[in-house]
Amino acid sequence: MFQPHSHEAADKVDAAMEASAEGMRALWISLAGLGATTVIQAVVVAVSGSVALLGDTLHNAADALTAVPLGIAFVLGRRPPTRRYTYGYGRAEDLAGVAIVLTIAASSIAAVYAAIERLAHPQEVSHLIAVAGAALVGFAGNELVARYRIRIGRKIGSAALVADGLHARTDGFTSLAVLAGAGGVALGWRWADPVVGLVITVAILMVLRQAAREVYRRLMDAVDPSVVDAAEDTLRGTDGVQGVGQVRLRWIGHRLRAECEVIVDARSSAVEAHQVAVEAEHALIHAIPRLSAALVHADPQSHDGVDHHAALAGHR
Repeated sequence: MFQPHSHEAADKVDAAMEASAEGMRALWISLAGLGATTVIQAVVVAVSGSVALLGDTLHNAADALTAVPLGIAFVLGRRPPTRRYTYGYGRAEDLAGVAIVLTIAASSIAAVYAAIERLAHPQEVSHLIAVAGAALVGFAGNELVARYRIRIGRKIGSAALVADGLHARTDGFTSLAVLAGAGGVALGWRWADPVVGLVITVAILMVLRQAAREVYRRLMDAVDPSVVDAAEDTLRGTDGVQGVGQVRLRWIGHRLRAECEVIVDARSSAVEAHQVAVEAEHALIHAIPRLSAALVHADPQSHDGVDHHAALAGHR
């Protein structure tokens, strides 16, 4: 419950979901449901002045916003590469991620300011029944989205969609905190509403931290080291590969690309060395999830252990 879930686009989609129109439809329908929940809560915030409900509304909005890079990745990802954008348009997802991080940061600042201002200058929260109802709407919205995502995810075999559903279920408990705050105000505890608002702000900050970290890693071409280890093991297990040199991987949109070096027997012909590289490429694409392309360069090495390609480069 207290571990922030990933908002990275690559973690929100897997092969099963991407290959299934039903999976993608489930994703967008559930996001529309969260959007509707946010709008309903925003209306009640406007009439009641509840900062706790404001925080929950911003939290739901922040969660919905993090799906925008995924939408951009799918829309622009269908466009073919051009002479100018030779790798395609997958990086647009990272630009959208930067904008979303800034938006979430602004929402967290607004939530903190509203809660502190209310603590310093207490005000009555009106329409408590409406606030409680909006809190229940927030909980119900997240729970319905959770059940829908889990059901479709299990139906099509998408682990990513199931995980996102479980996380939506966890987020629903944030809305119940608003209900508790409304109950406290009804008992005369005027501080209950802004205190709950501060607690929910912590949840927004957790979303912000996770989203900012993922965007930073993408901009710096970071990948999970375990993926690099798996790529190296796959290359070493390919027939004809005697060693592995540099292995580089990077995300472009929600797909990986790889550039690798393998060492082959110096007595191999150019055709034989090329065949080893092709087999290594095929092995990588089958072994590494979300790897769309791999460029494998074959370097010759003699039986005395000398890498002739590296030796010539050093001599020059």
